[in-house]
Amino acid sequence: MTNSFKDKLGQGGYVGVYKGKLQDGCFLAVKVLKESKGNGEEFLNEVASISRTSLVNIVTFMGFCFEETKRALIHEFMPNGSLEKFIYKENPPNADRQLGWETLYKIAVGIAGGLEYLHRGCNTRILHFDIKPHNILLDENFCPKISNFGLAKICPREESVISMLGARGTTRYIAPEVFCRNFGGVSHKSDVYSYGMMVLEMVGGRKNFDVSVDRVSEIYFPHWIYKRIELHEELGLQGLISKKDEEIVKKMIIVSLWCIQTDPSSRPSISKVVDMLEGSLDSLQISPKPFWSSPPRTIVDSSTATMSL
Repeated sequence: MTNSFKDKLGQGGYVGVYKGKLQDGCFLAVKVLKESKGNGEEFLNEVASISRTSLVNIVTFMGFCFEETKRALIHEFMPNGSLEKFIYKENPPNADRQLGWETLYKIAVGIAGGLEYLHRGCNTRILHFDIKPHNILLDENFCPKISNFGLAKICPREESVISMLGARGTTRYIAPEVFCRNFGGVSHKSDVYSYGMMVLEMVGGRKNFDVSVDRVSEIYFPHWIYKRIELHEELGLQGLISKKDEEIVKKMIIVSLWCIQTDPSSRPSISKVVDMLEGSLDSLQISPKPFWSSPPRTIVDSSTATMSL
């Protein structure tokens, strides 16, 4: 099926992803875990989470292998790979990696729709806890699909409080309350925060925190772009060639700035995010200025956090 694992699609941490082919000619992706955390807990968690889903914006789960130390997940093959290949300016400037603003907007709306399904459309609520460009896969038409459910948390709807030990996620996308519960309860709003940080990177074509920029004021992109929106200045972004493009980008920015509010209660639900993105620009109000950046690596709260759903 995988031709002896000769066609490698990607590598990340303790996971290798390989291209496979079924007898009927259907291509698929096989994610092989080289080692597992917590006696395979993360692997089993991913199987349990993704097997409950079925939506166009969620990667289709096709099966798994769990034999002694051999563990693999099988899902549909996504020919365009991950979103991160297409959004960062430091990546090789290939012409086929430049996505137009309308395509980026459709991707943002699609991801929000996928998260809305996880939060509200399943029999049980699923919190992803690792929304980032690397975990968004793109099909041949650049339709986005949420993948990698290894850190996801399944939350029965009848339970309003769930305990979680320690923090989880990728540093620059983690909501403040996930690593320090003094900021508030961990909930579906934590995914909303990660989504907002990701969309701002899609808009900026850079990581939100970047010390290599020319001006100190540009180091933290959310602050820099907030000021431009607040003062009605030119956005200073590449490729804005029409009024429609500018309106699309302003919507993405304003919605994302609401998503990354430090207080979880100030963030919109992901359903509201979808409504805001699909609504008119004139109906959107600018958010309070976000003052939080990336969580410092030295103060991760490893105590039990309470999840308010």
